[in-house]
Amino acid sequence: MIDLHCHYLPGIDDGAANLAASLDLARAAVDSGITHTVCTPHIHFGYFDNNIDIIKSTHELFAAALVREGIPLHTYFAAEIRITPEIVKLKQQGALPYLGYLNDKPVLLVELPHSHIPPGTEQLIHWLKANDIIPMIAHPERNRDILANNSKAVWLKGKGVLFQVTAGAITGTFGERVQQCANYIINEGYADIIATDAHNLHKRPPEMKQAFELVAGNFSEALATTLCVETPWNIASCWFDTATS
Repeated sequence: MIDLHCHYLPGIDDGAANLAASLDLARAAVDSGITHTVCTPHIHFGYFDNNIDIIKSTHELFAAALVREGIPLHTYFAAEIRITPEIVKLKQQGALPYLGYLNDKPVLLVELPHSHIPPGTEQLIHWLKANDIIPMIAHPERNRDILANNSKAVWLKGKGVLFQVTAGAITGTFGERVQQCANYIINEGYADIIATDAHNLHKRPPEMKQAFELVAGNFSEALATTLCVETPWNIASCWFDTATS
């Protein structure tokens, strides 16, 4: 399976604290059936002031350690970027780290605040699409506006974005309300990929295998394969030697 949202890179956000924790997460990812992952540390100005150079160099350290430890996980790097006006500046600087490409257009993983859908979100989505960038909304099922009113998911999806649903939301790690919302998004056909958003082994582990099995059982194996393998691979395969697929 292919994971396009995780926080394995050591020491640069609220994910893995150090390289040992990064490697533990990588081993757990492999155990959960993940073969390829795009590491997506936060870019959230004032909190996690990462940039493409910091992320790239940290990924190189991580990838070398995977080889050294014999962990069979193929990796690349991008970012999870908080929705703010700074995205426009990063685009102008050529400094947006994309998840990959879909229909020859770059895909950008963007994060809403958990508390609400902020004013200006619609305008930023419109600007990204006008610049031929496909926004993928990280974990919409955990946004409180959407949790309070599922029609907000319908409204947001209608703006032409992709939705990434979190594996742990499907398994119940984030509670019953989030699980119900995740299932609603999947049932309505709004989900585009499932990803782990894994941060640590204790509270936020990679749960792709469990999520795949639940979606296969509750919906269909074909849908689980689309969300966990086919669509994420279509987006990220450009980063990987096809011999590793």
